[in-house]
This record gives sequence, C-alpha cells and structure tokens, in this order.
Amino acid sequence: MPEIDLGTPAEKAVAWMQTHLDFLFAPITDVITALAETMTSALTETPQAVLIGVFAALTLPTRRWGLTAYTLLTFLLIAGMGLWVDTMQTMALVLLATLIALVIGIPLGIAAAFSRSVSVTLRPVMDVMQTLPVFVYLIPAVFFFGIGPAPGIVATIVFALPPAVRLTELGIRGVDADTVEAAEAIGASPLQVLREVQLPLASGSIMAGVNQVIMLSLSMVVVAGLVGADGLGTLVVRAVSSLDVAGGIQSGLAVVVLAIYLDRLTQALSHGLRPGRARRRTPRAVPAAAVA
Repeated sequence: MPEIDLGTPAEKAVAWMQTHLDFLFAPITDVITALAETMTSALTETPQAVLIGVFAALTLPTRRWGLTAYTLLTFLLIAGMGLWVDTMQTMALVLLATLIALVIGIPLGIAAAFSRSVSVTLRPVMDVMQTLPVFVYLIPAVFFFGIGPAPGIVATIVFALPPAVRLTELGIRGVDADTVEAAEAIGASPLQVLREVQLPLASGSIMAGVNQVIMLSLSMVVVAGLVGADGLGTLVVRAVSSLDVAGGIQSGLAVVVLAIYLDRLTQALSHGLRPGRARRRTPRAVPAAAVA
C-alpha cells in the first residue's frame, strides 16, 4: 500500500499562511492581547474584598445560599494561598475566550437551525474541532499568533466553540412548531418570532451551551500556560516540570474552585431559564412582537 503523507502538505499550508496572511493574524493578535490585558488588569487591580463580594452577589438571584457561602469561603481560601492574582488572570482568559466563542457560536447555531445546508456543513467541522487533540492545532496557533495569551485564547476558542453551536441549534429546533405557527399567524415577522418566541424557549439549552463552553475553556488553562499565558496554567506547568507537589496541589485546587463556581452559577441560571418558564412568558411576548 502506498504511503500517504498528509502532514507535509499541511506544514506547507501553515508556512504559506504564516508568510502571506500575516497582515490578518497580526491585528487579531494585537486585539486579543489588548482585550486580555484590559480584562486582566480590571480583575487584578480591583480590591480582593470587592471582587469576592461581587462574585458572591452574582449567586444571590439563584437563591442557593450554599453556593453563596461556597463562593465566599473558597475565594477567601484562594486569597489566603496567595493565588489571587493568578486566579484572576485565569478568570480573565476564560471569560474572554468564552465571550468570543459565544459571539461566534450562537449566531452559527441560529443559522444552522434555520438552514439544513449550514447545519450539514458545520457538523463535520464541529466534529474535528472537538476531537482533534488540542496540541495539534496549538502548533499552528503559535506560528500564527506568537507566544503569549493570544494563541492560548485562540486554541481555547476552537476547542470550546462546538457546544455553543450545537446546543443553540438543538434548542431552536426543539421549539414546538405550533407555537411558532401561532406567532406567525398573528403577524410576527421571522425576526420577531426568533427574538420573542424561539430564543426564550431555547434559552435553557443555550445556557447549557454556555456552561459547557466555560467548562471546556477552563480545561484549557494548562495549555494556555504552555504557550506563555499568565495564570494558574503557568503555575501548574511549572509545578509539573519541577516536581513541585505542594505548588501543583495548590494551583490545581484553585482551578477546581474556579470551575465549580462557574459551573454551579451557570447551571443555576440555566435552571432559571428552562423552557417551561419561558413558555409561560411567551403568550405575553408574542402579541407585543406582533404590534411592534
């Protein structure tokens, strides 16, 4: 059987893009780096007590007092371990990567829900993005975006994007057709139907996608540390390379604390937006859309 070499053409393609598309990658790198630095500065320069209070206040609408207590105690623990700045650096990278992934993924999911051709085209792309080992596309990311937060954030976006697309598409496709037809029958435009009916009813699924994007972004913390991004990932990489058990446990524990907080918070918000509640609001929203 003849040997098939796909790696060499791929390497040549990466080299060609690095040479001829630098005008595109350079501004993207600058924008992502600037956004990461701005968000990191905002989190690290805000007093610890203020941010801990904000994080705890975000849990109050969920009425889960155990989550509020967990937030106060665990973030005080992080501050006590001297990992506050590193944790906020990681929080900034995760939030930025999540925000960009959602800005890209939710519109793609909406487009896929309304167009079968878009859905069929995106499906294999999403499969590759989710299953391809992250270190494979981390290599060209470093070539394109250099060392620093940019390649780590780009790799995180690629890895975390598919749930946003798929769960948005799933949520919109799962909206009851009779409800959509009722909205259309009273004169609502397609955009009004999407805004006032389909998105509210799909909000539970979309929030589940948000939760998955955040969790996958956090799982990339160590990868971001490998390519020069500041935060807990750098500490984990350093602890592994130097066999620092104490440092590895502390930095790993901080990642776990952050992951549990973000997971429980987004799950609680997703529960509050479950389709059953959205459906009870729909009869008031549809007439408003029709007369707009």
